[in-house]
Amino acid sequence: MQENYHPNRREQFLWWLSTAETELLKDAVVDRNRHSIIGMLVLGTWGFATLAWSYFFSTVVSAWWVAIILGFFMGGLILFIDRALIKGVQKSTAFGWKPLVFRLFLAVTIGLFMAQPALLFLFEKEVKVQASIDNEIRKKTKNIALVKSYQNDKDELVYQKKLANETLNKYYQEMVYNRNRFIEETDGTGGSKKIGLKNIALAKKAAADKSANDYELVVEKLTPTIQYADSAIQSINNIIAKEQASFNQLLNTGFITQIEALDHLIQQNKSVAFRYYLLIVLLLLIEIMPLLAKYLLPSGTYKVKAELVEEEEIKLIKSTYS
Repeated sequence: MQENYHPNRREQFLWWLSTAETELLKDAVVDRNRHSIIGMLVLGTWGFATLAWSYFFSTVVSAWWVAIILGFFMGGLILFIDRALIKGVQKSTAFGWKPLVFRLFLAVTIGLFMAQPALLFLFEKEVKVQASIDNEIRKKTKNIALVKSYQNDKDELVYQKKLANETLNKYYQEMVYNRNRFIEETDGTGGSKKIGLKNIALAKKAAADKSANDYELVVEKLTPTIQYADSAIQSINNIIAKEQASFNQLLNTGFITQIEALDHLIQQNKSVAFRYYLLIVLLLLIEIMPLLAKYLLPSGTYKVKAELVEEEEIKLIKSTYS
C-alpha cells in the first residue's frame, strides 16, 4: 500500500463523480481504479444526457444557444440524480436489493425519456419524412371535419337554390312554350294553321305575354334567394379555407410530432422497429451502467474505511452530547 498518495485533478474529478471521499480513497490502491471506472461511467452518462437534452430543446426553441444552456442544466440535474443513486447503494444490508430495485426503476425511467431525443437524432431524416406525411394526413382529416361541420348548412342553401332554379326553369319553359304557340299561330306553322284567325292569335299572344310577365315577376322574386344562397355558400367556403389555413400554420415538426412520426415508423417498418428497440436497450444501459457498476464491482478497503470512520464519528458525537 502506498502512503500519502496524491491524486491528480483527473482522478479527483472522477472520484467526485463516483461519490467517493478523496481522503479515504488515497490509500485504497485497488479501489482507486474501481471508483475511477464508476466516475468515467457517470461522466459518459452526464455527457449523453447533456447532448440528448440539448437536442430535445433544439426542437422546441429557435435559439440554439438557449437549447445548449437548457441542455447543460438538465444534464447537470441528471448528474446530481445519478450521484445520489450511486451514493445510496448499499450492498451489505440484508434487504439492499429493495432500494436498488427502486433506483433501477428510476434510472430506467430517466433513460427511456432521454432515449427519445437521441433516437430522433439518429433517425432524423426518416422521422422528418414521416412527420411530413403525418401532417398531410392531419390536414386532410381537419378538412373533412370542417366540411362535415358545415355540411348541413350548405345542403340547406343548395336545396333552397335548387328549388328556386327549378321554379325559374318551370316559368321559363312555360313562357317559351306560350311564345312559340303564338308565333306558330301567326305564321300559320302551328295551331289552327289558318292565317287570319285573329281572335285565336290574340288569345295566344295574351297567354304569351302573361307567361313572360309571370316569369319576370318570379325572376325578380327568386333572384335574391339564389344570390343569397351563392353568397352564403361562398362565405362558408371562405370560413373553411380560413380555418384550414390557421390549422395548417399550427402544424410543425416539434418534439411530440416527431415522437408520433417515430412511432408510426416503428409500426410500419420492421427493420426500423428492430433497430429502435436495440438502440433503446443500448441507451438504457448507458444510463444505468454507473448504478450497476457500483453494485456489481466488489467492495474493497475503501468501504471498510468508510464504515469505520462513520462509526467513529457516531461514537464521538454520542460521547460529546451524552
